[in-house]
Amino acid sequence: MNLARIRDALLPGNRRNYPIYENSDIEMLRKAAAFNSQLMDMLREQVKPGISTDYLDKLAADYITGHGHIAACLGYKGYPKSICTSVNDVVCHGIPGKAILQQGDIVNVDVTSIVDGWYGDQSETFFVGEVSSEAKALTQVTFDSLYVGIRAARPYCSVYDIARAITRHAESRGYSVVRSYQGHGIGREFHQEPGVPHYPHESTRKSIIVPGCCFTIEPMINIGAPETYIEQDGWTVRTKDHSLSAQFEHQILMTTDGPEILTLTQNGPQEGHCF
Repeated sequence: MNLARIRDALLPGNRRNYPIYENSDIEMLRKAAAFNSQLMDMLREQVKPGISTDYLDKLAADYITGHGHIAACLGYKGYPKSICTSVNDVVCHGIPGKAILQQGDIVNVDVTSIVDGWYGDQSETFFVGEVSSEAKALTQVTFDSLYVGIRAARPYCSVYDIARAITRHAESRGYSVVRSYQGHGIGREFHQEPGVPHYPHESTRKSIIVPGCCFTIEPMINIGAPETYIEQDGWTVRTKDHSLSAQFEHQILMTTDGPEILTLTQNGPQEGHCF
């Protein structure tokens, strides 16, 4: 254990204003995340040209309720659907609808479920059929950025450490990191402390991740500039320059041995995967 990190974490002014989970709470977190991962595996087989994002939403809603659980997004602050589907230049919070996925699209599917009062949350970017080399390269950098961030997370690290690693990786390859949206603490609540931006904001140097903290890392990476805007529906976030955007998200539990990824899937890409 790094004693200097522990010392720094205990310094006055450093922030640890979030729940610390232990024992049975951790088992409930694992249970919720495991179900959410199964949901993602079910959906991945359905992402193909010619289907609507509404179809994916209905599949997810039926799967969640069919297992006796709750779709966390449905009704959250007025959100009208059970999942988010963000296609091409949509960064996040894309609302499923009648639009048909086309050959060459990329789509991020973000799913969150509530299992016995505990939240599971993750997202993946999928290829719709064969995609361009540009889209494939973006997706690879985004996926790798997620794992760069996870591996930068250590007991008693700061959120700044995670963000700096992600930004260095993405920007060194010519991509930009979205600054308007971030990861978050999660447990009995959907969004709680700590906030986890993916760029190194000075304020996060004092936000310390201690064992027992549960949070998401979910970098949104753009081919073009990092700026975004929200459509008139109040939810859909697009890149301001309409360049492609991709995202991957995992739910992480910090342990004394390091980060435990709670939302690993059986059939999805694992660390080191090449698209």
